Amino acid sequence: MKLKGKVHKYGANVDTDVIIPARYLNLSEPEELAAHCMEDIDSEFLSRVQPGDIIVATTNFGCGSSREHAPIAIKAVGISCVIARSFARIFFRNAINIGLPLLECAQANEIEQGDELEVELEKGEIRDITRDKIYTAEPYPDFMLELISAGGLVEHTRKALMGKR
Repeated sequence: MKLKGKVHKYGANVDTDVIIPARYLNLSEPEELAAHCMEDIDSEFLSRVQPGDIIVATTNFGCGSSREHAPIAIKAVGISCVIARSFARIFFRNAINIGLPLLECAQANEIEQGDELEVELEKGEIRDITRDKIYTAEPYPDFMLELISAGGLVEHTRKALMGKR
């Protein structure tokens, strides 16, 4: 699975309250959540983001509460993946469960705002086209690639039950 997009760069400890502010937790539709994604940390995010773009952060991305709203908002706004040096574990699990790929990359801090990236999940390869550099992350095992490709755990299970896997 190859992903390509421009970088939206953030620092450390980006918590779920700034990914999707608590005042919007009464919303449940992905499109409604997307309309407020990142607004408390980056008021220009929604005007810049394009389908396929990539969020890059440093450490502990997705810390805070365990709400699934945060990765749902990120995926619904069109972000193709999130790259960081580290993720909060519950955020990581929630993201995979909804089909949003995350990559842990020790060199994430070297990637800059606006860089064009090409990501190959099977290889764990992150190619920074802008800077002509290649970074590595742990590649996904086949079963996790299946979950992501299916759109998450629920869709993967639905397809399996219908015999379409």
